[in-house]
Amino acid sequence: MYSIRIFALFLIIYGASSNEDEGIVEVDGDYDPGEQEDGNRNEKLLWSHQSPLVNMVLQTSSIHYQQGDYSTSDFFDFLRDKYPLPGGLTTPLPEYDFVIVGSGSAGSALASRLTKNKNTTVLLLEVGKPEMLLTDIPALAPYFQATDYTWQYYMEKQPGVCLGMDNGRCFWPRGNALGGSTVINYMIYTRGRPEDWNRIAADGNYGWSFDDILKYYIKLEKAELGGFEKTAHRGRDGEMPVQFVPVSTKLIDSFLEAGRILGHPTIDYNSPDELGFGKVQVTIDNGRRQSAAKVFLHSHKNRRNLHILPQAKATKVLIDPDTKTAYGVEFVRNKLLHTVRVRKEVILSAGPIASPQLLMLSGVGPKDHLTAKGIPVIQDLPVGQTLYDHICFPGLIFTLNVTDISFLENRGLSLTTITQWLMNGDNELSSPGAVEGIGYIKTTLSDDPESVPDIELISIGGSIVSDGGPGGSRSVRRGMRINENVFNGAFGSIDNTDTWSTFPMLLHPKSVGYLELKDDNPYSHPRLYGNYLTDPKDAATFVAAIRHVQELVQTEPFQRWGTRLHPARYPACESLTMDSDEYWECAVRTLTATLHHQVATCRMGPTGDPKAVVDPELRVHGINRLRVVDTSVIPRTISAHTSAPGFLVGYKAADLIRNTWGIK
Repeated sequence: MYSIRIFALFLIIYGASSNEDEGIVEVDGDYDPGEQEDGNRNEKLLWSHQSPLVNMVLQTSSIHYQQGDYSTSDFFDFLRDKYPLPGGLTTPLPEYDFVIVGSGSAGSALASRLTKNKNTTVLLLEVGKPEMLLTDIPALAPYFQATDYTWQYYMEKQPGVCLGMDNGRCFWPRGNALGGSTVINYMIYTRGRPEDWNRIAADGNYGWSFDDILKYYIKLEKAELGGFEKTAHRGRDGEMPVQFVPVSTKLIDSFLEAGRILGHPTIDYNSPDELGFGKVQVTIDNGRRQSAAKVFLHSHKNRRNLHILPQAKATKVLIDPDTKTAYGVEFVRNKLLHTVRVRKEVILSAGPIASPQLLMLSGVGPKDHLTAKGIPVIQDLPVGQTLYDHICFPGLIFTLNVTDISFLENRGLSLTTITQWLMNGDNELSSPGAVEGIGYIKTTLSDDPESVPDIELISIGGSIVSDGGPGGSRSVRRGMRINENVFNGAFGSIDNTDTWSTFPMLLHPKSVGYLELKDDNPYSHPRLYGNYLTDPKDAATFVAAIRHVQELVQTEPFQRWGTRLHPARYPACESLTMDSDEYWECAVRTLTATLHHQVATCRMGPTGDPKAVVDPELRVHGINRLRVVDTSVIPRTISAHTSAPGFLVGYKAADLIRNTWGIK
């Protein structure tokens, strides 16, 4: 049994790549994927680079395997999860109560909640493919940044940031799968501070205070956290597993102990009561990724009122320009254009990039911008005009004078490792990219009067050099799109050695970005402007965070391993004194990496808010029967990775929609 599963698991790596059109198809000659150098083509990238793990097992398991041999069609599609239309249907119905576009954290949760009522019909459209067994392996999270499970979005080139990235541009991967970004992310579960949500409510967004939304977090969680789940603010009876990683290194103990020495208690960091450090909480069960699709769709896919349609590209929301009422969606599947109508609502859950893009393509957006792109304007709204993102610095790396203490990709790989993971899920393959801990701090630059951190520290049981060495996949550095020459010059001397690192993540940037359409083609990627570090306080906060990490490392828990800062050199920083504030700002501007937490592109706000796209019930201002239900509605920066808030938005939206339509 297990030998068959092992064979299938790794043979699929090369069987999964496909020359099919992946839902991006030519319709009446209008398909224009854009220029490759602009990041506007979602290429067939699945397993475009290999790892020693992959090669070793394939060579052991398959007599047909030849290294570098890639399949030209999806021979192993039968190994993907399947979502056939129920009742023997071969095509969707012409009309549903609700059509949901996008199956990420919010869309999947919403579809599941709405269809609990058997009389409510839902069509869920998703442009990506279903997940497969490989996506279950947490340790492979870095690989998926360079596969066709990921939209290959790039930020427009901006002076002074991403200097060490390929072509000097920041990479913004988003999930292109049934389950959205929960199929490719690092599975980190963070809720945000109570003050974050209370400030959102204070802006006029009724129903969004922490007390209002806490019940949804409790409802969705199935927490097993070593006793933390027994507190009043945690949930144990929900659908989404929230657990500690089942395997870790001794470095997490050093991180937590050092934190306590500097006044950061070891706590449930999702507790609303205090700031501190803690072991990372992840959406994993039995060592396996629990995506939105796996949790909210797979077990309900036989519901006769839930129709799930993968590889279906929504191209336009149909809106009556006279009544300003949404009545359907146009989508492309198998190179055919389809129209589906709604009896109640169209709901966009396509994420913080695709949802605003689809709104603008449908005539809802900034009047001048849409007019310039030749799109008839139905409703003038500031779609895409506000964009916040969380960026981090992955180059703060410390060497150790002991061996066999950190995660290294090339260490301990064997057929036994794979078998043990398949059987028990409790070895290094269950580690989400070596992430082990989370710490919230307020730097010396924070002027926030409340208990709101300005930096999150992500403790890694290794670093970005842990994926290297002879035959190494280099998946982490490639996933971030770090330029190879820059990487080798900065870190080549310590590649594939035992290290510890922490990624400081800027939680509340002052810099504000935006996005806009490239043109009126739904297959073109939008233009993304992060405006990273344009406010000088953002760069200064990073430097203050780095100084705090250096204090952590000087404590005995880290010094017992001989922890020393690696003096990385970057081309742009050669003239600067090592370890000076100026050097660190330059380093951050060289390795500027997103953590994929874009928000506010369909910003929530009350009537009269000039920056708002949707109201507090997520209804698009000025348009009837159209809502946005995903993290693009979050109007402010929050102290959280956005997967858990996405689940929350889906759960709350289900109640809002049921109340609107009297659905029990």
